[in-house]
Amino acid sequence: MEGIRDLLKKSLGQSLNSLRDEDKLAAAWPVACGRTMAERGTIVGYYEGVLRVQVENRAWLQQLMSMRGHLAREMARIAGVTVCEIHFEMKR
Repeated sequence: MEGIRDLLKKSLGQSLNSLRDEDKLAAAWPVACGRTMAERGTIVGYYEGVLRVQVENRAWLQQLMSMRGHLAREMARIAGVTVCEIHFEMKR
């Protein structure tokens, strides 16, 4: 099963080449963290390697923050965009 997932991630990354960086990252988001987590956070910005994600509540904020490094690496790998850091913030 992992082989198929890796193949799909690579294929997604290749198909995103013509998009803006923020759009590439938005498309990569559910693949990087899974549908359930992706539904709890929304990409709201990207600038110079820093991705901003709004999260719906404190519990999900803590969960996503605990995975910050892993998510940054996965997002960069899938989208083909530099992601040095992810800033999570609560939705207002």
